[in-house]
Amino acid sequence: MTKLSINLNKVALLRNQRDVGYPDPILAGRTVLQAGAHGLTVHPRPDERHIRKSDVPALATLIRGEGWDRQGVEFNIEGNPFEDFLDLARIGRPDQATLVPDAPGQSTSDHGWDLRGDTSRLRGVIVQLKALGARVSLFMDADPAAMRLAADIGADRVELYTGPYAHAFETGQRDGVLARYVDTADAALHAGLGINAGHDLTLDNLPVLKAALPRLDEVSIGHAFTSDALWMGFDAATRAYLAALS
Repeated sequence: MTKLSINLNKVALLRNQRDVGYPDPILAGRTVLQAGAHGLTVHPRPDERHIRKSDVPALATLIRGEGWDRQGVEFNIEGNPFEDFLDLARIGRPDQATLVPDAPGQSTSDHGWDLRGDTSRLRGVIVQLKALGARVSLFMDADPAAMRLAADIGADRVELYTGPYAHAFETGQRDGVLARYVDTADAALHAGLGINAGHDLTLDNLPVLKAALPRLDEVSIGHAFTSDALWMGFDAATRAYLAALS
Protein backbone atom coordinates (compact mmCIF):
# COMPACT_ATOMS: atom_id res chain seq x y z
CA MET A 1 0.00 0.00 0.00
CA THR A 2 1.19 3.50 -0.83
CA LYS A 3 0.63 5.85 2.09
CA LEU A 4 -0.72 9.37 1.73
CA SER A 5 0.93 12.15 3.73
CA ILE A 6 -0.74 15.56 3.56
CA ASN A 7 1.55 18.59 3.46
CA LEU A 8 0.04 21.39 5.57
CA ASN A 9 2.24 24.24 4.33
CA LYS A 10 -0.41 25.91 2.17
CA VAL A 11 -2.94 25.87 5.01
CA ALA A 12 -0.37 27.64 7.17
CA LEU A 13 0.43 30.07 4.36
CA LEU A 14 -3.21 31.18 4.25
CA ARG A 15 -3.33 31.49 8.04
CA ASN A 16 -0.28 33.72 8.04
CA GLN A 17 -1.92 36.30 5.76
CA ARG A 18 -3.92 37.61 8.75
CA ASP A 19 -3.24 37.77 12.47
CA VAL A 20 -6.38 35.81 13.37
CA GLY A 21 -5.05 32.26 13.73
CA TYR A 22 -7.17 30.57 11.09
CA PRO A 23 -7.30 28.42 9.09
CA ASP A 24 -5.57 26.33 11.75
CA PRO A 25 -3.07 23.78 10.38
CA ILE A 26 -3.53 21.67 13.51
CA LEU A 27 -7.27 21.42 12.90
CA ALA A 28 -6.60 20.69 9.23
CA GLY A 29 -4.22 17.93 10.27
CA ARG A 30 -6.80 16.37 12.56
CA THR A 31 -9.43 16.56 9.82
CA VAL A 32 -7.37 14.78 7.17
CA LEU A 33 -6.30 12.09 9.64
CA GLN A 34 -9.92 11.46 10.56
CA ALA A 35 -10.64 11.14 6.83
CA GLY A 36 -7.99 8.43 6.46
CA ALA A 37 -4.67 10.12 5.61
CA HIS A 38 -1.67 8.13 6.75
CA GLY A 39 0.53 11.01 7.81
CA LEU A 40 1.25 14.73 8.02
CA THR A 41 4.12 16.57 6.34
CA VAL A 42 5.52 20.02 7.06
CA HIS A 43 8.37 21.86 5.38
CA PRO A 44 9.38 24.81 7.57
CA ARG A 45 11.43 27.59 5.97
CA PRO A 46 13.72 29.92 7.92
CA ASP A 47 11.41 32.92 7.31
CA GLU A 48 8.36 30.98 8.61
CA ARG A 49 6.27 32.16 5.69
CA HIS A 50 3.97 29.16 6.13
CA ILE A 51 4.64 26.48 8.76
CA ARG A 52 6.11 28.06 11.89
CA LYS A 53 8.47 26.48 14.36
CA SER A 54 5.69 26.56 16.94
CA ASP A 55 3.54 24.37 14.66
CA VAL A 56 6.03 21.51 14.83
CA PRO A 57 5.55 20.48 18.49
CA ALA A 58 1.78 21.09 18.19
CA LEU A 59 1.54 18.68 15.26
CA ALA A 60 3.74 16.13 17.01
CA THR A 61 1.39 16.33 19.98
CA LEU A 62 -1.61 15.91 17.69
CA ILE A 63 -0.22 12.66 16.32
CA ARG A 64 1.18 11.18 19.51
CA GLY A 65 -0.96 12.83 22.16
CA GLU A 66 -4.17 11.77 20.48
CA GLY A 67 -2.93 8.28 19.70
CA TRP A 68 -2.75 8.51 15.91
CA ASP A 69 0.74 7.02 16.03
CA ARG A 70 -0.74 3.79 17.37
CA GLN A 71 -2.67 3.55 14.12
CA GLY A 72 0.50 3.88 12.07
CA VAL A 73 0.20 7.61 11.35
CA GLU A 74 3.57 9.27 10.76
CA PHE A 75 4.97 12.76 11.12
CA ASN A 76 7.31 13.84 8.32
CA ILE A 77 9.45 16.97 8.58
CA GLU A 78 11.11 18.21 5.40
CA GLY A 79 13.80 20.80 5.00
CA ASN A 80 17.37 21.78 4.36
CA PRO A 81 19.43 19.93 6.98
CA PHE A 82 21.89 22.80 7.20
CA GLU A 83 19.27 25.44 8.20
CA ASP A 84 18.32 24.71 11.86
CA PHE A 85 16.72 21.47 10.75
CA LEU A 86 18.25 19.34 13.49
CA ASP A 87 16.83 21.62 16.18
CA LEU A 88 13.33 21.15 14.75
CA ALA A 89 13.86 17.41 14.53
CA ARG A 90 14.84 17.30 18.20
CA ILE A 91 11.62 19.15 19.05
CA GLY A 92 9.25 17.30 16.74
CA ARG A 93 10.86 13.84 16.83
CA PRO A 94 9.54 12.98 13.34
CA ASP A 95 9.03 9.44 12.18
CA GLN A 96 10.62 10.53 8.91
CA ALA A 97 13.03 13.34 8.09
CA THR A 98 13.13 14.29 4.42
CA LEU A 99 16.24 16.24 3.52
CA VAL A 100 15.80 18.79 0.73
CA PRO A 101 18.48 21.04 -0.83
CA ASP A 102 16.48 24.26 -0.62
CA ALA A 103 18.09 27.68 -0.48
CA PRO A 104 16.67 29.85 2.36
CA GLY A 105 14.66 32.12 0.06
CA GLN A 106 13.57 29.48 -2.41
CA SER A 107 9.82 29.52 -3.09
CA THR A 108 9.47 25.77 -3.54
CA SER A 109 11.63 22.67 -3.95
CA ASP A 110 12.73 22.30 -7.57
CA HIS A 111 15.69 19.90 -7.62
CA GLY A 112 17.23 17.00 -5.74
CA TRP A 113 20.60 16.55 -4.09
CA ASP A 114 23.91 16.39 -5.92
CA LEU A 115 25.34 13.67 -3.69
CA ARG A 116 28.80 13.92 -5.15
CA GLY A 117 29.11 17.40 -3.68
CA ASP A 118 27.19 17.03 -0.41
CA THR A 119 28.18 13.57 0.76
CA SER A 120 30.24 14.28 3.86
CA ARG A 121 27.89 16.86 5.40
CA LEU A 122 24.81 14.77 4.68
CA ARG A 123 26.31 11.64 6.16
CA GLY A 124 26.88 13.39 9.49
CA VAL A 125 23.32 14.77 9.61
CA ILE A 126 21.84 11.37 8.74
CA VAL A 127 23.66 9.77 11.66
CA GLN A 128 22.23 12.37 14.05
CA LEU A 129 18.68 12.02 12.69
CA LYS A 130 18.78 8.25 13.02
CA ALA A 131 19.93 8.67 16.62
CA LEU A 132 16.68 10.59 17.18
CA GLY A 133 14.73 7.62 15.82
CA ALA A 134 13.87 9.11 12.43
CA ARG A 135 13.82 7.32 9.12
CA VAL A 136 15.79 9.45 6.64
CA SER A 137 14.69 10.18 3.09
CA LEU A 138 16.65 12.20 0.54
CA PHE A 139 14.87 14.41 -2.00
CA MET A 140 16.29 13.25 -5.33
CA ASP A 141 15.91 13.79 -9.05
CA ALA A 142 15.02 10.80 -11.21
CA ASP A 143 18.59 9.57 -11.71
CA PRO A 144 19.23 5.81 -11.48
CA ALA A 145 22.97 6.30 -11.00
CA ALA A 146 22.45 8.34 -7.81
CA MET A 147 20.48 5.69 -5.92
CA ARG A 148 23.49 3.67 -4.83
CA LEU A 149 25.15 6.84 -3.57
CA ALA A 150 22.05 7.65 -1.51
CA ALA A 151 22.15 4.21 0.09
CA ASP A 152 25.88 4.39 0.72
CA ILE A 153 25.64 7.58 2.78
CA GLY A 154 22.98 6.07 5.01
CA ALA A 155 19.58 7.07 3.61
CA ASP A 156 16.64 4.76 4.19
CA ARG A 157 14.51 6.10 1.37
CA VAL A 158 14.55 8.58 -1.48
CA GLU A 159 11.73 10.97 -2.32
CA LEU A 160 11.61 11.31 -6.08
CA TYR A 161 11.08 14.89 -7.20
CA THR A 162 8.08 14.55 -9.52
CA GLY A 163 7.93 18.10 -10.90
CA PRO A 164 9.33 17.04 -14.31
CA TYR A 165 6.87 14.15 -14.47
CA ALA A 166 3.94 16.45 -13.70
CA HIS A 167 5.04 18.89 -16.41
CA ALA A 168 5.45 16.08 -18.94
CA PHE A 169 2.02 14.74 -18.03
CA GLU A 170 0.43 18.10 -18.84
CA THR A 171 2.29 18.45 -22.14
CA GLY A 172 1.57 14.94 -23.40
CA GLN A 173 5.16 13.73 -23.08
CA ARG A 174 4.80 11.62 -19.98
CA ASP A 175 5.86 8.21 -21.30
CA GLY A 176 9.50 9.02 -21.94
CA VAL A 177 9.85 10.90 -18.66
CA LEU A 178 7.97 8.26 -16.71
CA ALA A 179 10.36 5.59 -17.97
CA ARG A 180 13.21 7.36 -16.19
CA TYR A 181 11.26 7.28 -12.94
CA VAL A 182 10.69 3.56 -13.39
CA ASP A 183 14.41 3.01 -13.95
CA THR A 184 15.24 5.15 -10.91
CA ALA A 185 12.78 3.26 -8.72
CA ASP A 186 14.26 -0.05 -9.85
CA ALA A 187 17.75 1.21 -9.00
CA ALA A 188 16.55 2.43 -5.60
CA LEU A 189 15.00 -0.93 -4.76
CA HIS A 190 18.13 -2.72 -5.91
CA ALA A 191 20.16 -0.49 -3.56
CA GLY A 192 17.87 -1.37 -0.65
CA LEU A 193 16.05 1.96 -0.53
CA GLY A 194 12.37 2.67 -0.03
CA ILE A 195 10.66 5.03 -2.47
CA ASN A 196 8.62 8.14 -1.77
CA ALA A 197 7.47 10.75 -4.27
CA GLY A 198 6.29 14.31 -4.18
CA HIS A 199 5.81 17.64 -5.97
CA ASP A 200 2.98 18.70 -8.25
CA LEU A 201 1.13 15.41 -7.89
CA THR A 202 -2.58 15.73 -8.64
CA LEU A 203 -5.70 13.59 -8.84
CA ASP A 204 -5.06 13.31 -12.59
CA ASN A 205 -1.40 12.32 -12.68
CA LEU A 206 -1.16 10.37 -9.43
CA PRO A 207 -2.87 7.13 -10.61
CA VAL A 208 -0.52 6.88 -13.61
CA LEU A 209 2.54 7.33 -11.41
CA LYS A 210 1.27 4.77 -8.91
CA ALA A 211 0.63 2.22 -11.67
CA ALA A 212 4.17 2.70 -12.99
CA LEU A 213 5.74 2.50 -9.52
CA PRO A 214 3.76 -0.25 -7.74
CA ARG A 215 6.24 -0.39 -4.84
CA LEU A 216 5.90 3.30 -4.03
CA ASP A 217 5.89 3.64 -0.24
CA GLU A 218 4.51 7.15 0.22
CA VAL A 219 3.46 10.33 -1.53
CA SER A 220 3.31 13.73 0.14
CA ILE A 221 0.90 16.19 -1.45
CA GLY A 222 0.13 19.74 -0.40
CA HIS A 223 -0.44 22.34 -3.10
CA ALA A 224 -2.84 20.36 -5.30
CA PHE A 225 -4.52 18.83 -2.28
CA THR A 226 -5.21 22.24 -0.74
CA SER A 227 -6.49 23.53 -4.07
CA ASP A 228 -8.89 20.60 -4.39
CA ALA A 229 -9.96 20.99 -0.77
CA LEU A 230 -11.16 24.54 -1.51
CA TRP A 231 -13.84 23.01 -3.73
CA MET A 232 -14.34 19.58 -2.21
CA GLY A 233 -13.63 20.11 1.47
CA PHE A 234 -10.79 18.45 3.39
CA ASP A 235 -12.70 15.22 4.04
CA ALA A 236 -13.68 14.63 0.44
CA ALA A 237 -10.28 15.69 -0.90
CA THR A 238 -8.52 13.21 1.39
CA ARG A 239 -10.81 10.41 0.26
CA ALA A 240 -10.27 11.37 -3.38
CA TYR A 241 -6.50 11.15 -3.08
CA LEU A 242 -6.73 7.83 -1.25
CA ALA A 243 -8.89 6.55 -4.10
CA ALA A 244 -6.37 7.83 -6.66
CA LEU A 245 -3.69 5.76 -4.93
CA SER A 246 -5.80 2.63 -5.10
